[in-house]
Amino acid sequence: MGRWEPGAGQRLVSAALGLFVEEGYERTTVAEIAARAGVTERTFFRYFADKREVLFAGGHEMKVMLVKAVAEAPASATPLGAVASALEVVAAEIFGDMLDFARRRQMIINSSPDLQERELLKLASMTFAVARALRDRGASAAGASLAAETGMAVFKTAFAAWVSESNTRSLSEIIAETFAELRAVVA
Repeated sequence: MGRWEPGAGQRLVSAALGLFVEEGYERTTVAEIAARAGVTERTFFRYFADKREVLFAGGHEMKVMLVKAVAEAPASATPLGAVASALEVVAAEIFGDMLDFARRRQMIINSSPDLQERELLKLASMTFAVARALRDRGASAAGASLAAETGMAVFKTAFAAWVSESNTRSLSEIIAETFAELRAVVA
């Protein structure tokens, strides 16, 4: 397969996930990923800065979508309500049909302390961006930070439940249930 053929990015992601599961993240090289995808290493680096980014490339899209959804939440929404609304949008638009991919990705991340650290950094970046979007809506600095941190904690908890092997529910359902549990805990 030539590198000019469409779908190189998706082939690289598929190849990387397969190799990470088969060989382990640490033992997999960029050269192996590129070869399995039918592209050159140079093509790999046109899509990803390094092999970690294969697992985290969607983070930017998610952050942009979260910020936009917070901004577009109803004016009457509380800061936490705006975050809940934004998480619903992300769950439906990004994660709707990605359960198998998300499970494999999370298994790989859980196998590596370096990847776990990278995951936390991406979540922190999203949290900061959401807090800024909430401040832009008029929330106080403290209120924006609390709502963003709380919302991302709900997302993290819901996501872990969603990718569990026994789960059959949608991420949207689990996020709603997790917010309900949060309300019960603080009531």
